Parts: sequence; structure tokens; C-alpha cells
Amino acid sequence: MKKIYSLLLLLLPAFAFSQILDNKRPLPAVDLKSIDGTSVNSSTFDNGDAPIVISFWATWCKPCVTELTNISEVYDEWQKETGVKLIAISIDDARNQTKVAPFVNGKGWDYEVYLDMNADLKRALNVNLVPHTFLLDKDNQIVWQHNSYAEGDEEHLYELIKKLVAGQEVSEE
Repeated sequence: MKKIYSLLLLLLPAFAFSQILDNKRPLPAVDLKSIDGTSVNSSTFDNGDAPIVISFWATWCKPCVTELTNISEVYDEWQKETGVKLIAISIDDARNQTKVAPFVNGKGWDYEVYLDMNADLKRALNVNLVPHTFLLDKDNQIVWQHNSYAEGDEEHLYELIKKLVAGQEVSEE
């Protein structure tokens, strides 16, 4: 029995590490609409050699709005230091989609904002709750994700962004 237990202890870290590598996956190609009505495919999201943060949110979601507002306050600094780009994807339903552009403009958010009109990207990424945040590396590979929001989560996200920019591995936690 001790031999089996010892073998399991040796194999578990190797298995866990392989799962981390398997979680790195590309962003699915899905059609979205910009808040000005232009069609955009998520496969065209580009930020050169810098990371991209994708945040799923909704106008009715207070934690989403808090997160994006808190990031907005430091976003210029983040961009200067790391070149990161934040893309906000609204999951508002058809009744609320017309409210997204005035809402974003009223908040003064300097992000690219898109509408997931048919929830295709939401489904493709298995987003069930918002806010749901993804971090993509320079190759548009998803390297980390997190759902929900607590005050200060943006600081942890920024640390991960800096690790990516420094060429360090980031894994889902």
C-alpha cells in the first residue's frame, strides 16, 4: 500500500503540470459587434507582442462595473508599463444592448467594447457567471482565467500581466 501511495505522490505533480499545459488554448473565432455596430471577429484581436485581457461583463452586474471602473483608473499606467490591451465583452441581452454604448461612454472607459450578440463567445469559452476575465499571451493563447470579483483582484491580474511581459509562464490558478 505504501508503494502505491508513494507512486501516486510522485505522479500527481506530473499530472497536474500536464493539466496546466493543456489549459493553454487559443481564443475561439466568433463574430461580435462593436458598440458602434461594426462586425468584428474575435480572431482579429491583436496587440502585437503584448498581452490582452478579455473581460466579460454586463451593465446590470455591479461587480463587473466595479472591476472595469477600478481597472480604468490604472489602465493608462498598465498600458505604459506593459502595453496590455483590455477588451470588454458585454453579455447584455437584446433588450439591454442599446444601453451598452451610452453606459460605456458615461463611465469614460477607454477599452475596446464588443457585444456578444448571440452569446457565441460566452458559450465557446464556457462563461457562466460574470465578471469572467481571461488573460491572453502575445500569441492570443488563454493562459489564465478568473470569474467573480473582489476588491483588489485587479492588482493580482496586473502582477500576472507583468509576468507575461517579462516572459515568465502564467498558469491558471
